[in-house]
Amino acid sequence: MEFQERLYSLRKGRGISQEELANVVGVSRQAVQKWEAGTSTPDIQNLSALADYFGVSLDYLVRGTEAPQAETEPQPTVVHNYYGWGYRYEFRSKTTLFGLPLVHINLGPGFQRAKGILAIGNFAVGVVAVGGLSAGLFSIGAGALGLFALGGTAVGAVALGGLAFGLLAAAGGVALSLGFALGGGAVSRYLALGGAALGQYAAGGMASGSVLAIGDSASSSQGLALTWGQVEALGDGALAWLQTQLPHTPQWLLRLLLGLRG
Repeated sequence: MEFQERLYSLRKGRGISQEELANVVGVSRQAVQKWEAGTSTPDIQNLSALADYFGVSLDYLVRGTEAPQAETEPQPTVVHNYYGWGYRYEFRSKTTLFGLPLVHINLGPGFQRAKGILAIGNFAVGVVAVGGLSAGLFSIGAGALGLFALGGTAVGAVALGGLAFGLLAAAGGVALSLGFALGGGAVSRYLALGGAALGQYAAGGMASGSVLAIGDSASSSQGLALTWGQVEALGDGALAWLQTQLPHTPQWLLRLLLGLRG
């Protein structure tokens, strides 16, 4: 096996791209591409950086005369590099689960991807993902996608963010959901609460509900529309009156909407 083949095998075994390896060593992607194609050879400084990163000896990397240390005693990856335009840090734990590192942290200038059970990076993918852009079961980031998502823009089954799209529930400056939406602007197929609320059941400053709307101003295409003043005029009999008007509406939901006025 030639040097270029060993380098390619080590990189693929680590599951990283040529660009990611280039960032680790501090060279261009084209340089790594040439090394793997066999059209150029890294200098001794880059060879040393490659050997340290992959956990192998220089002798193995250059001549292939001994087994890579990573096979007998795997070590976590820790990279500290300063390239002049920014600091880059990467940590990859040697412990894996389902083929993924238990922890992978990859931070620095440009597109730094982290992929692990716990992933933290400019772009993070994991069970728990934290990053500028993140995707995971639990996701936090400027842009977040997950079962539970928290971010500037959040998309998930449950989403919380400046702009939130939630299948079951969404809360944020602008919230959209099929189930429950809470926000300055809230739109839901079922229940919407907010400064401006639109749904089957809606309550807020401006409320529009196809079944029931309660707000400072309220409108309903087919059901009931009540202002907070009208609710107050009904007094303690408001709940009983609404139940007679909307017999199929759950009592807990009517109590919730009436209780918003406090």
